[in-house]
Formats: sequence, C-alpha cells, structure tokens
Amino acid sequence: MPHHNKRKEKLEQLKEAIKNSPHLTEEEKSNALAHIEEWYLEDQADKYFWDMVKAKLLDISAKIEPILAELGLL
Repeated sequence: MPHHNKRKEKLEQLKEAIKNSPHLTEEEKSNALAHIEEWYLEDQADKYFWDMVKAKLLDISAKIEPILAELGLL
C-alpha cells in the first residue's frame, strides 16, 4: 500500500507542522489536529467501504472486474 503510506506520512508531517507552529494557539492546534484525525478515520472507512463493495461485486461475477478496472477502482 504505497499510496496509503505516502498519505499517512504527509498527514504526520502536517500534524507535526501544526504542533510546532508558533502562530497557532493551543486551542487552534488542538482543533486542527482533531479534524485531521477525523478526516483520516473517514478516509480509512471510505477505503474499507469501497474494498468491501469491490469484493462483493467480484463475488457476483468476475465479469465485473473490467468495469471496475475501467473506473479505476482496481
């Protein structure tokens, strides 16, 4: 999962930059970090959902694979 690792790395860099910013109050830092975590969790849930949908569709028929591939879902 190179794409996932790269995204996680960027999120970690962003979190560090926010934590170390002298321009943000502690409350602003806390709020920003909470939103980043929320977005990350939503992104993971969305990925899980699509993985599940793809698996279920492929269980129905392997003929669905080219459709998924054409849409960039594989």
